[in-house]
Amino acid sequence: MNTLPAKAQAKCLAQLRLLRSQGHELRRPIADFLRDGIYELRPTYHGVHYRILYFFSRRNVIVISHGLSKESGVPAVEINRAIERRKKYETNPKAYGWKG
Repeated sequence: MNTLPAKAQAKCLAQLRLLRSQGHELRRPIADFLRDGIYELRPTYHGVHYRILYFFSRRNVIVISHGLSKESGVPAVEINRAIERRKKYETNPKAYGWKG
């Protein structure tokens, strides 16, 4: 995110705060389900569609996989990357910062 314009960063951070406060309740146009447990945050700034892919773990844990910008649908390779990261996280959450 550090390479994004400041206002785009601010928009992404605002949506991350909404995700933190609303979790599973967050819906379109801010967030959407993609597939296989992967969701996206959907900030847009100056016509650039940013996507932040994430998944839920346990009851109250949200794990951010990665972000990208897109022109049309989120590419399958990006969703697959998030799925692989979710699988790695689920096998050993403590390796990724889970303290529970």
